[in-house]
Amino acid sequence: AQELMEFGGGSVQAGGSLRLSCRVSRAIFFHSCMGWFRQAPGRPREAVAALYTGDGNSALAASVKGRFNISHSDSENAVYLQMDNIKPEDTAMYYCAACQRACRVSEWWLLKLSEPLEGLGLTGQGTQVTVSA
Repeated sequence: AQELMEFGGGSVQAGGSLRLSCRVSRAIFFHSCMGWFRQAPGRPREAVAALYTGDGNSALAASVKGRFNISHSDSENAVYLQMDNIKPEDTAMYYCAACQRACRVSEWWLLKLSEPLEGLGLTGQGTQVTVSA
């Protein structure tokens, strides 16, 4: 069974909204750093958002500040990425990732999400977001 699963991708027009969900087991979710990164063809991997589920502290990439928000639900063992005022350049495969090491600082995890995790964390299979102009 997959340990981490993303939901909510799809096609949307520029200016619209989407909400991505990432559900994990309680053991992975409890007091951990989780977040999202994205990958588009021909473009470098980009960290998007990170959050520490213990206290909810979060960090966002400059490219999405003011448009995206990351949140979590303790009852659902889930992390969400609310995407508003979506732009065509937001088109990408979005991946959820959970840190497998001790982590309490979302800014640190946001930096790590821009790199291959190589055992540092779990990654889902991704969900495609396509934005049309």
